Amino acid sequence: MNYKTEKINYNSESTKEMVLTALFVAIIIAMAFIPYLGYIPLGFMNATTIHIPVILGALFLGPKRGAFLGGVFGLTSMINNTMINPGVTSFVFSPFYSLGDVHGNFASIIVCFVPRILIGVVAYYVFRLVSRLFKNAKGSNVVAFACAGVAGSLTNTLLVMSGIYFLFGENYASAKGIALDALYGFILTIVGTVGIPEAIVAAVLVTAIGKVLSSIFKQKIS
Repeated sequence: MNYKTEKINYNSESTKEMVLTALFVAIIIAMAFIPYLGYIPLGFMNATTIHIPVILGALFLGPKRGAFLGGVFGLTSMINNTMINPGVTSFVFSPFYSLGDVHGNFASIIVCFVPRILIGVVAYYVFRLVSRLFKNAKGSNVVAFACAGVAGSLTNTLLVMSGIYFLFGENYASAKGIALDALYGFILTIVGTVGIPEAIVAAVLVTAIGKVLSSIFKQKIS
């Protein structure tokens, strides 16, 4: 293969990745701002499905672009909690939102962005690990997709709730109207009633959509 052909192939691959990245960004933005699509209100908090395109983007585009897509997710969350749909606990996700004497701050940026950036990174490496462990097993790709979906989803849930507990515990408990010593149990309840179902949904959707995308793009993730 000569230099010219290599350059054309490189440009073609680079263009495909840019187009796919733009597509996943558009999906994340649409899910974030179309009511009941990306955030599903449950009364005590919102369940989310926005982590799913972040996970898929990471699996097909790599951990760096997955981290970028997670950052887009975090940005939409900050905008949502600042201007579009603020709630009593929006200060944990936005440094620009205040509730009485409680103000969002730099810790809000950590809670809002760090877990979301790590969603795709964790999902990508879990997929690679599971694929290698079961590389000779039938249906190994299905298992790898499902594990990546669970890992990415739980990364979001566990890191967000841990950040809230350690960085905003007292203020979050006060905003929710619960005693501080009951906060740990409250957070465990959220993880169990919201985080686990989100992880199951992510496993199913990442597997189903991932298999379809693999067929469309004829792309093997390694």
